[in-house]
Amino acid sequence: MSSAEVEISRTKAWLMAARPQTLPAAAAPIIVGTGLAATEGVFAPLPAVMAFVGSALIQIGTNFANDYYDAIKGADTEDREGFTRVTQSGLISPEQVKLATVVTFGLAILTGTYLVYVGGLPILVVGLVSVFCGWAYTGGPYPLGYHGLGDLFVFVFFGLVAVTGTYYVQAAAVLAEPLTTTVPAGTVTREAVLASLPVAGISTAILVVNNVRDLETDAETGKRTLAVRLGYGWSRLEYVAMLALAYVVPVWFWLGSGFGSGVLLPLITLPYAAMVAKTVCTRTDGEALNPALEGTGKLLAMYAVTFAGGLVLL
Repeated sequence: MSSAEVEISRTKAWLMAARPQTLPAAAAPIIVGTGLAATEGVFAPLPAVMAFVGSALIQIGTNFANDYYDAIKGADTEDREGFTRVTQSGLISPEQVKLATVVTFGLAILTGTYLVYVGGLPILVVGLVSVFCGWAYTGGPYPLGYHGLGDLFVFVFFGLVAVTGTYYVQAAAVLAEPLTTTVPAGTVTREAVLASLPVAGISTAILVVNNVRDLETDAETGKRTLAVRLGYGWSRLEYVAMLALAYVVPVWFWLGSGFGSGVLLPLITLPYAAMVAKTVCTRTDGEALNPALEGTGKLLAMYAVTFAGGLVLL
């Protein structure tokens, strides 16, 4: 094998470890939070960009950590039907994946220094807790994902915190002095929190598909995800409920909060959501659920763009 082929193989391996197909979960909250900020007259481009960079780094760092810790804890086996894990398969050494986890989370913290300057103490606290929980999802003495808390982690940090935080740093840049120690008026609004719910719901639905696919192998290796605890039926109900939450929120914005009918634009993604949900509710094999996992990620991206677009086009 040539050195070029080896280099290409390593590049592909690192891409597999980073799992770029999960990046819609990092981009979606930034898109929605920025769309709402533009609507409310507090759009600030640099904080929005830096929020995306930080969110993407936390997502990739979490992916590296999952790859490493699932392998060394024995949760990844040859029977697993998911996408290839580089540590378990031997494509990249555990030491290198662990180092990549540390470096990526370190870069996320470094990126966050600008956001701390803009948003002050609240962003410092939120940022450090987000990085810690990203590591603790599969690492540490009480890994969240192994004790049925992964869904809650995703709902909170990739939905509520990410969207509201994106809105906050832009509003703070416009309305507040740098390095504030409090939450300035107008930087955390009811609309920002409610706009985070669809992103939280669909992001959690992505995890549900992943855990339904791995339910049996996770149970065998002692990884007690929420899907393992709930079983197929209740996990599928959770998936549908998370999607339903996403489609109720635009209706509330239209009927209950005085926004124009443009906010209903995400409803055009309903047929696609129904198609993916049908697969999740009827299949358990990786052959069907791996495409459904990617499909739910695509749904999140489509939803975020249409929701943000609908907010801006009021």
